Amino acid sequence: MSIRKVPFFNYPFLFKSRQEKFTEIFTDVCSRGAYILQKDCLEFEQGLAEFAGTKYAVGMANGTDAIWIGLMAAGIQKDDEIIFASHTYIATASSIVFAGAKPIPADCGKDHMLDPESVRKMITKKTKMILPTQVNGRCCDMDALREIANEYGLSIFEDAAQGLGAKFKGEGVGTFDLGGTISFYPAKNLGSFGDAGGFVTNNEEMYEKVKLMRDHGRNDDGEFVMWGFNSRIDNLQAAILNYKLTYYQEEIERRREIATLYQNLLSGISELHLPPAPNSDSRYYDVYQNYELEAENRDGLKKYLADNGVGTLIQWSGQPVHGITSLGFSGTGCPYTDKMFEKCLMIPMNTSLSNEDVAYVAEKISNFYKNK
Repeated sequence: MSIRKVPFFNYPFLFKSRQEKFTEIFTDVCSRGAYILQKDCLEFEQGLAEFAGTKYAVGMANGTDAIWIGLMAAGIQKDDEIIFASHTYIATASSIVFAGAKPIPADCGKDHMLDPESVRKMITKKTKMILPTQVNGRCCDMDALREIANEYGLSIFEDAAQGLGAKFKGEGVGTFDLGGTISFYPAKNLGSFGDAGGFVTNNEEMYEKVKLMRDHGRNDDGEFVMWGFNSRIDNLQAAILNYKLTYYQEEIERRREIATLYQNLLSGISELHLPPAPNSDSRYYDVYQNYELEAENRDGLKKYLADNGVGTLIQWSGQPVHGITSLGFSGTGCPYTDKMFEKCLMIPMNTSLSNEDVAYVAEKISNFYKNK
């Protein structure tokens, strides 16, 4: 068989898939001179809240800003400790630092999500918050985390950068306590054409504070009522995202179809540990931002796939946060995460993939292990 090119992510597809409509949106917004905080932004925020199942949503410049501004709005103070998943991007930890608190990394479990028992072990008198990352488009076990939070008087604030649309027992990201943050980075499930982010919540006080802080602390009357920042979502991106929301559920369903195909084609390979399949646990509704598996001889498989035209990625450049000792982390305390990062690999998962692309990827993975 000839080599088939299956990139890890097809960036041009984002625009070319609906080029005519996106061009129409660009022309409309720019011809109106509607660049910052115009009606498109308000419409997007309303649509985002409706989709997320929350009362409120705020469009922001990027997902990282959303985390640290949200933490500040939550009243996090100097020397507070916040427990987070080491299996996350550095932005989660850096947001905690810039909010003035201390990031405490916890281990993940076999589903690659924050392990509640590890969280429990990390709690001290200084602990104020649990910050779960809804990684790969899956929710953590929020019942277990809320039980711990209630027991110790802690709040929960979600890094749901990869999780818009994911649910646990019918509850969506951003609904479990103080709220959740979303990234609209181009490669995300709901991707913009540049940096953009959002915050969703049912907490009116959090909403009002985040909304003020994202625009220099300025209220709707133009008065400066608190210190704030410049973290407004670009209005053009808001208009594009508002349109993409109209078919976002279709995108999610296609990702779940691809995950089912991978499950059917790869489940018989003993050298692989696959992510949970769609509908394998009725408590979870996963949106498959990524398809992150664990593979024996991971590096050999990665090279073999590259030689056969298949793009792959090791998440976070292969660095769990607790292992970044240059930033003061100990490098210890998360044993499952350490083992997982020796094997983890993300294979293509996006709506540019055809069924033939998925079959080709699975065939090459199968051939690699058969040849070994």
